[in-house]
Amino acid sequence: MTDALRDLLAIRERGPRRVLGLNSGTSADGVDAALVEIDGDGERPRVTVLASAHTHYPPGLGERVRAASTATTAALAELDIEVAEAFADAALALLTRAQLAPDLIGSHGQTVFHLPRRATLQIGQAAVLAERLGAPVVSDFRTRDVSAGGEGAPLVPLPDWILFAPESGHRALQNVGGIANLTLVGPRREDTLAFDTGPGNMPLDGAARAAAGLACDRDGALAAAGHADDAIVAELASHPFFELRPPRSTGRELFGDDWLAPLLPRFAGRPEDLLATLTRFVAESIAGAYRRFVWPQTGPLPVYVSGGGAANPTLVRELGRALSPSPVATTAALGVDPAAKEAVAFALLAHETLWGRPGNLPSATGASGPRILGKITLK
Repeated sequence: MTDALRDLLAIRERGPRRVLGLNSGTSADGVDAALVEIDGDGERPRVTVLASAHTHYPPGLGERVRAASTATTAALAELDIEVAEAFADAALALLTRAQLAPDLIGSHGQTVFHLPRRATLQIGQAAVLAERLGAPVVSDFRTRDVSAGGEGAPLVPLPDWILFAPESGHRALQNVGGIANLTLVGPRREDTLAFDTGPGNMPLDGAARAAAGLACDRDGALAAAGHADDAIVAELASHPFFELRPPRSTGRELFGDDWLAPLLPRFAGRPEDLLATLTRFVAESIAGAYRRFVWPQTGPLPVYVSGGGAANPTLVRELGRALSPSPVATTAALGVDPAAKEAVAFALLAHETLWGRPGNLPSATGASGPRILGKITLK
C-alpha cells in the first residue's frame, strides 16, 4: 500500500474530519466553497459548517464556460485547467480566512454539458486541486450514476436528508441555482423524493445580460419594477419538460440561451417586464412541480429555499405567492446558509465516498441501484 493511499484511509480514523466542498452551478458565475466538520461515520453524521464563501469567476471565464458546448477540444482542455485554478484560488482564500486545512475535498466542478441518462461533463481538473490544496480530492460525482442508467442529477438529496430530515412529517428543500431542484425529506431515507423542477436563475441571468447589459438582476430589482405578462408565463409553462414525471433533470441544453432568444424581441426596450415575466415563470414552474408531484402525497408543507435564488427577494416573494398555502423560508431558518448548501452537499458526498457508501438515491436519479460516486485523486 502506498503512503498516499494509507494517508487517505487514515482520514477515516480521525475524530471530526474537515471536508471542503466546492461547487459552481449552471449559472457559471463563480465558486461556492464550504468547509465543514463531519463527526461520526453512521447514516447521519453530525455536520457543522465552519466557513463558507462565494467567489466570482475572473472576468471572461463565466462567458467561456457558458459557451463551452461549442468550444474546440483545445479550448475545452484549457478551460478545464482555468476552472480548476479558479476553484483552487477560491478554496485557498476561504482556508486562509478560516486558518484551517481540509482533510478531504469534494469538488463537483463546473457542468458544461448534461444529457440525462446519456452523458454529463464537469470540468475543473481535480489534479490541479490536489496539487494546490494538498489534500485528496473526490470529483466527477455524476458519471457513475449516469453509467448506472440514472439522470446524474440531482445528487443533493442524500445530503439534504442527512442535514434536514425531520423526526416526523415532511419538509421540502427548494434549491434555485441556474437550474432549480427540489428534495422532499421525511424521517425515512428511502422515502426521499427529488428531481429538477426546471430553470432557475439561468434564464434570469441570461435576460439581464442580453436586455440590460447586467451580470444578473441583483436583488430582483428589474423584475420588481416590471409587469409580468401572465399569458407568456402560461405559454412558457407549456414546455413538455414540465409534464415529465420524476426522475427527471435538465440543464443549459434545454433552457439556455437558445431557449431564451425568441423571447427577447417580444420585450424589446422593456427589460423590467421581461425579468418580471421570467421571474414569475420560474416561480410558477416550481409551484407546478409541487402541485403535480408533492402535494398529492403530503399536502402543503414547509418549503426552504437555497441557492442564488434565495438572495432574490422578488423571486422569493413570487415563490411565496405561487406556493401558498405552503410557508416559504430559506435554509437559514434550519441553520444552513442558503448560499453554501450545495457546497456543503458535495463535502458530504465526498465523505460518503471516503467511507465506501453510495451517494446517489436511485429514487431521485432513476439509476439501477445505489452507487459509490466520484473519482479519487490522491494528494
